[in-house]
Formats: sequence, C-alpha cells, structure tokens
Amino acid sequence: MAEALSGQVVAAFGRHYDVETADGGIVSCVTRGKKTGVACGDRLRFAPTGPNQGVIEAIDPRASLLFRSDQFREKIIAANATQLIVVVAAEPAFYDDLVSRCLLAAEAASLKVLIVLNKCDLEQAAATARAKLAHYRDLGYPLLTLSAKRDIAPLRPYLQGETSVLVGQSGMGKSSIINALLPEAQAHTREISQALNSGKHTTTHARLYHLDADSHIIDSPGLQEFGLAHLNEQGIAHAFVEFRPYLGHCRFSNCRHRVEPGCAVLEAAAAGKIGRQRLETYRKLVR
Repeated sequence: MAEALSGQVVAAFGRHYDVETADGGIVSCVTRGKKTGVACGDRLRFAPTGPNQGVIEAIDPRASLLFRSDQFREKIIAANATQLIVVVAAEPAFYDDLVSRCLLAAEAASLKVLIVLNKCDLEQAAATARAKLAHYRDLGYPLLTLSAKRDIAPLRPYLQGETSVLVGQSGMGKSSIINALLPEAQAHTREISQALNSGKHTTTHARLYHLDADSHIIDSPGLQEFGLAHLNEQGIAHAFVEFRPYLGHCRFSNCRHRVEPGCAVLEAAAAGKIGRQRLETYRKLVR
C-alpha cells in the first residue's frame, strides 16, 4: 500500500480536487466513495493511485471553516482562511442583505473582515454605494475603495500575511482583482449583463492562489444568497458585533431579543445604539 502524502487543496471541483504537494506539484484527488466535505484550502493526506492521481485519506484539523447553509444542505466555501473579503461594486447593484450575511458568517468563523468597493472610477455610482455601506463602516468594518482594473495597490497591504477568501455576487469584479494581483492567473472576466443588472458567473469553482510565501487568496464562485441555517439563535445574536455589549444583560436568560420585556438589545436599539435595519435583519434570520 502506497504511503500517504501531504498536500493542500488549491482547487475544488465537486468531488475532484487539485492537491498541491510540498514540491509544488499538482495531484488530482478524489474522495473515497461518496464522501464530500473537502474544501479549498484544506490540508490533508492522500494515497497515490497513479501518475498525478490520488485518493484522499484524511483531512488535517482546520484553523477555520467558512460555509453557507440552508434547510437542506451545506456548501463549504473555504478552509483555513484568516480573512474574508466581501467584494461589492459601484455597478451592478449589490444586495445589502447578502453583505450583511457574509459579515455574520465571518464573525461566526472568527475571520477578519474587509469590505472592498470596486469600480470606484464610476464616481456617481460609487458615491451611492459608499452611502449604502456607511453603516458597516460605522460598526468598525474596514471599507476599501478602489478600481481593480486601474490600480490594485491599495489592496495589497491588507493581504500581507493572510489567507483571504473573496466572496460576493457575480459581476462585482472578483476575477478582475485576481487578474490584477496575479496577471498569470488569467482568471476569466465577462461583461455585465445589463438586462439583469447582475454579473454573469465567471468562477465556477474555488481556487487558491499564492501571492507570496505567507500570503494567499481564494477566489470563490459568485453568490446570490448566503444561508446561515447552521447558526442557532445565540450564534446569530453573537455574530452581530453591536449586540455583544448587551448580550447576557437581558431580564430573562433565554431572551430572544424580539419582543421580550427588559431586553437589553431592544433597549439599546430604542436608544439608537443599534441600527433599526440591523435589528430587522436579526429578526428576519431568527424567524
């Protein structure tokens, strides 16, 4: 029996995975049987089954796991990331609810967060988008504005020493960011579908790129929704950073922060310390 070798998943295609070995080689691996649950960024051990082919034997313990879920299934996005970069654009329009859910998922996974507003050369649209994102900046989330096709330099300091995963709707410019950072990656970009005011899907699988020995970036397929069914009510409440100073101070220990008397979260909202929009997002999620 061949000795198991170590590697890292640098691309995930359904049940097939490109695994990079210590010498930089790529081995195409599969899981045994119908097992899934392997993510881009995973470090693992595999047994060779042929030239540049192998079968995955075990996944090493993960430092983090970013995934989304609905009532029926989970979709793993990336493993061992340290930072989530939510990419939005001046055009096409982005869904504020999707941005909020991405940030909540990052908080639940204990990831750093950066919001990147791309295509800021479209000045009027960029001003509207900045105003739409202001409440996230007020919560302490860093907001970086740039035009990836013109100058990617402002992003580079945020990537140093991190394993960052790019998420966002299709058409926001994630592939343009990858192209600007790594021209040799030749990530495909497509025109925006003006009729739908949304981008066409360009990335169909997650892929990890090395920026340098200590900095890596994972591009992920475009999202139209981000389910958080894997979080319970307590987990959802804790993921709202502005709720945290008030959690545990309600009159009832099992307070759901919806209509209960003596709720510290609701009292903070009434005092203007928690935004009404964010409170409604929380209520929508726990419903």
